[in-house]
Amino acid sequence: MPKLKSHKGASKRFKKTATGKVKRGHSHLRHILTSKDKKRKRKLGKATLVSHGDLAKVKRMIPYQ
Repeated sequence: MPKLKSHKGASKRFKKTATGKVKRGHSHLRHILTSKDKKRKRKLGKATLVSHGDLAKVKRMIPYQ
């Protein structure tokens, strides 16, 4: 089998954990931050896991990470 190419956009956005799950960041933290409360901004800054429905698609895009 030939080597697979990583999706470069996905490789910048997602990281695999040691157990094979995939981490992602949150959106909505770039601008217009004054109208968002502190709790929301604090939670958006933390990483979370990719949902189960999108996991297989994302894992195909980052095969060697």
